[in-house]
Order: sequence, then C-alpha cells, then structure tokens
Amino acid sequence: MRKRHTASEEELKRAEQRSGWRTIRKVAPYLWPDDKPWVKRRVVLALLALLASKLIAVYTPMLYRDAVDALAGEGVPMLALGAVGLTVAYGMARLMTNGFQQLRDALFAAVGQRALRQLALETFTHIHRLSMRYHITRKTGGLSRIIERGVKGVDFLLRFLLFSIGPLVLELVLIAGILFFLFDVWYLAVVALTIAVYVWFTFAVTEWRVKLRREMNDQDTDANQKAIDSLLNFETVKYFGAESREAARYDKAMEGYERAALLTSYSLSFLNFGQSFLITGGLVIVMVMAAMGVQNGALTVGDFVMVNAYMIQITMPLNFLGTVYREIRQSLVDMGEMFDLLEQPSEIADKPGASALKVGGGRVTLDAVEFGYDPERPILKGVSLDVAPGQTVAIVGPSGSGKSTIGRLLFRFYDVGGGALRIDGQDVRDVTQDSLHDAIGVVPQDTVLFNDTIRYNIAYGRDGATEGEVIAAAKSAQIHDFIMGLPQGYDTAVGERGLKLSGGEKQRVGIARTLLKNPPILLLDEATSALDTETEREIQGALRRAGEGRTVLTIAHRLSTIADADRIIVLEDGRIAEQGTHADLLAARGRYWSLWQRQAAEQEDAA
Repeated sequence: MRKRHTASEEELKRAEQRSGWRTIRKVAPYLWPDDKPWVKRRVVLALLALLASKLIAVYTPMLYRDAVDALAGEGVPMLALGAVGLTVAYGMARLMTNGFQQLRDALFAAVGQRALRQLALETFTHIHRLSMRYHITRKTGGLSRIIERGVKGVDFLLRFLLFSIGPLVLELVLIAGILFFLFDVWYLAVVALTIAVYVWFTFAVTEWRVKLRREMNDQDTDANQKAIDSLLNFETVKYFGAESREAARYDKAMEGYERAALLTSYSLSFLNFGQSFLITGGLVIVMVMAAMGVQNGALTVGDFVMVNAYMIQITMPLNFLGTVYREIRQSLVDMGEMFDLLEQPSEIADKPGASALKVGGGRVTLDAVEFGYDPERPILKGVSLDVAPGQTVAIVGPSGSGKSTIGRLLFRFYDVGGGALRIDGQDVRDVTQDSLHDAIGVVPQDTVLFNDTIRYNIAYGRDGATEGEVIAAAKSAQIHDFIMGLPQGYDTAVGERGLKLSGGEKQRVGIARTLLKNPPILLLDEATSALDTETEREIQGALRRAGEGRTVLTIAHRLSTIADADRIIVLEDGRIAEQGTHADLLAARGRYWSLWQRQAAEQEDAA
C-alpha cells in the first residue's frame, strides 16, 4: 500500500511538472510573437538592460572594497582615483544598476500588458464559444475566479520568471567565480552548500505549501460561487426569508477557506524562519572565515567588507527566490486552470469550410430529429416538422415533452443526435454559427438585460444601430411611451439583470431588441408565460406585429396565446401527437382539446 501511495504521489508530481512546462510553453508565444517585430525588439533590449544591470551589480562591491582599502591605507587603487573618487564611483555603479533595472521594466511593460490583454481576450472569447451544455454545468462565479487568478498568474510570471530566476542564476555564478578566484575554494564551498541547502529547503516546503494553496483556492472558489449564486437569486432569497440560511451557507464555505488560509499562513511562517536560519548561518560562517583572514594578514579590511557585501547581495535574491518560487508555483497552478479552460473543446463548432447561411423565405424543416441531453434519456424521438416561409407554427405540450429543446436545436446550442434540422434546405450543422444566429431572433420566457441603460439594451439587437432605429423598435414593441415617461428616458439604468423593470417592461425591451435585429425567423420561447393575463394581452399585440412577414416558431404554455397560429403542433413524450389549426384540434377532441379544457377550468377557478 505504501509503495502504491508513493507511486501515485510521484505520478501526480510528474503531472504537475508537465503542467508547469506546458503552461510556460503556452505563455512563450505571447512574448516572442512572429507577427509582432516590435515585441521582439523590446524583449531583446530588456534582456540587454538586464545583463548590464547584473554585470554592474557584481562589480560594485569591488569598488566598495577599493574605497575601504584606500581609506585604511592598505593599497593603491588601480586607477589612482583615491578614496573619494572610488566612493563616488561606487555610488554611480549602484545608480546605474538601478537605472538599467528601471529601463528593463519600462521596455518590457508594453510586452507584458499586451500579453495579458491578449490572453484575457482569448479566454473571454473562448468561454463564449463553449456550448450550452458546458455553461449549465459550470458556475459563473467559479469561471470568473479562474480567469481572474489565471490573468494575475500570467502577470506575475511575466514580471518575475523572466527577470528573476535567470538573472539570479547569472548573478550567483558570477559571484561564485569571484569568490573562487579572489579568495579560495572554501569560501565557494560554504556559499555553494548554503545555497544548495536553502534551495532544497525552499523547494521542498513550497511543494507542500502548493497543495495547501490549491486547497485554499478550491475553498475560495466554492465560497465565491455560493456568494454570487445567492446574490443572483436575491429575489428568491427574499421570497423565502432565507437571509440567515444563506448567511450560514456562506459562512460554512468561508469557514473552510479560513481553515485552509490559516494552514497556508502557518506554513509560510515556517518557511520564512527556515530560510532566515540557513542564510544567517551561511553568512556568519563566511564572515568568520574572512575575519580570520584579516587577522592572519591574508585579507585586507576591504576584502572583509567586500565578502560581506557579496553575501548580502546573495542573500537578497535568495530571499527573493523563496518568494518568487512560491508565487511562480502558485501562478503555474492558477494559469494551468485557465489554460485548461482554454483547452476545453467546444462541443458545437463550425465545420472546416462552413458556408454562411443563405436565407430565402425562411423555411424551417425538422427531418426525423432525435435528441437527448443524456444519451440514456431521449427527449425528441424522430420529430419531423415543416414550417413554411412566413408561417406561424406553435408547439405545445406538457412539461418535458421537448418544446424548448426544439428551439435550442434550431439556434444550435446543441447538435441533433439523429436526423437533420434545416433552414431553407441547409443543414444548420453545415453553416457558420454566426450566420445562423444572425438569421434567428429569440424572445425567451425571461428576458435578461445587461446592467446598463434601456438604450444600450435595445441597441444590443444590432451593432451600430442609430438612435432613430432604436426608437422605432421601441415604438413597435409598445414601450416608447413608457420610456419617455421615465425621468432619464432611454438613459434609464435597468439594474442587475433588469430588476428595476417589471416583467412586462423587460419583455417589451426584449421584443424591441429582437425587432431591431430584424431576423427572418422568429423564435418565441414561452415569451409571455411568466406574465399576468393583462400584461400578456398587451405583449401579444407587440409579438403579432413582430411576426409579420417572418417565419415564427412559438413555444407556448398558455394555449390562449397561440389560438390564431397557422398550425399547432402537440408534442407528447418526444413525439408529435397531433397537429392542425386551433379549430381542427378542438374538433378532434384529442390531447389538445384536453389541455384546452384543463387550462380553461384553471382560469375559471382563478377568477
């Protein structure tokens, strides 16, 4: 059992290493893009500035030594600058070191910001390309947190990995060479041993801390998801007086985060103390050796000071190494999660060479369509349907019969499992999604608005719409007068998800938005089922006008709203049970008649 456990840990470690290298490989093209020569130039200049700063930094303690020896009268400076001149040269060297570092940062800033912007945009765009199936199984709060942490991780990696780890190794090699040639091998041995033990300790403890940080991340994501989920369902929480229940649920999640955060904090204290102990031990040993050398006359006071300066110069980047390594490991974890998201395959994708949909009349055809969200639970079972151009066809049926599923397949949120769905003879799987979406306007059951103005939400229907077109769409949707009665008119903010507007007002804005899009095919997915009877009557007028001259597919719950449809399809258990006009179906006294009688009785009881 122990061997198996160890093997499992080794496999996990190798997987993490592969993930880290994978992440670094994915970031590299953003720093050295073939189509952006200016980026390459900036990277090269930044690296040259980095090299200059390190060479000057390594030479600076030698000037310090010569200045001290000149003051002590223990030697003649090579350039006969004297103590004052050497002190000035020492100060200038420190200034130049800092100057080249700032130049490096300034040169690389545009490269780093461009990479961050491009990565954030690619991730955002990719998430929008992922299928409906993916989005309904993920929580928005968790996705936003992954992106936020991933972008921060990229920022840290760009700023520190390129300009910390490599330069640190270069500086250590140069200082090791100086200690070996100017002193003796024992100084180098002590420094090398100190660095080796320090690096081993730092890496070992950090590997342990990464697991703690990952647990803390998971707890943080869980708490954030619960908070966002609760806030998005603000009304539901209020309806059920569940504020204390939600607070307890959130507090429980935060308790898990607190526990993980404390362990992470304690482990950091242990790491910092261990690093300080090792560095201090190495520094003391080297300084004692140098002091003995001065006493023996083998070294000058300047040599003693120079050794001290080099040890401090080593100590600073080594302490930095601990921080950088910890953050780089964490950044790689965070970035790995973001790149996992970027590598998430899109279930619905355009075929290679897919052509744009060419809409003629707007005929919609379902040919023996089969579909199931779960392969073991089919929803549609061989549904065939033909909607002629300009015709209004309503689809009704009990819950779970597959009404809304047809709308999702038409918009290609999912692909059919069998059969085909065509528009003007073109299979929706063979055309580009952009052209398909342009051809279909959707008014859903619950219109969700952006937290912006009414103007913005209506204009969202067509990019570049003029003020006159927005107003015309609002008038057609019978909401212009209401908007003009508001203190800020079209500039009125609708609030989060449009909560400042009533259900009917939101639906009218949604209808106006769809009218502005001006699609040849209109899909009304239970567009009035959530409204009261009076509001529903008013909205129905707007919907009838919206459907003029278009192919309309109406998915309805209330049968009274679709009585004037050209044809009514009754779905039951994933199949078409009957179809015809309202009058024909009532006369047949079948399933539609039963649904009509039931709803009529419910309305009488409600009255």
